Amino acid sequence: QVQLVESGGGLVQAGGSLRLSCAASGRTFSSLVMGWFRQAPGKEQEFVAAISWGGSATYYKDSVKGRFTISRDNAKNTVYLQMNSLKPEDTAVYYCAASLSIVIVTIRNQYNYWGQGTQVTVSS
Repeated sequence: QVQLVESGGGLVQAGGSLRLSCAASGRTFSSLVMGWFRQAPGKEQEFVAAISWGGSATYYKDSVKGRFTISRDNAKNTVYLQMNSLKPEDTAVYYCAASLSIVIVTIRNQYNYWGQGTQVTVSS
């Protein structure tokens, strides 16, 4: 089992920045592919970003490329999502997820463990 706890969400004005954190416990963190998903009101959950075991490979949703950066610190069992130049359309509940896959994955059902989510609200 893996437990994931997100933090760092909040209210920010358009153009601002937030950094989300996700602390993991219960399994060797460095053997997990980590991802971030989000769900806006009335919309389906969507993939945002993912990072490989060692952090050398990342993958992003097109609309966040150049604005969001996913990173991980395996010594701290934590994955981060740095979000810059935020837009109102980034408003959503953001979820951290962990996958037992050996390669980066972007599909929801390829992730095995989920956090409870953290709200990000971007005002215009």
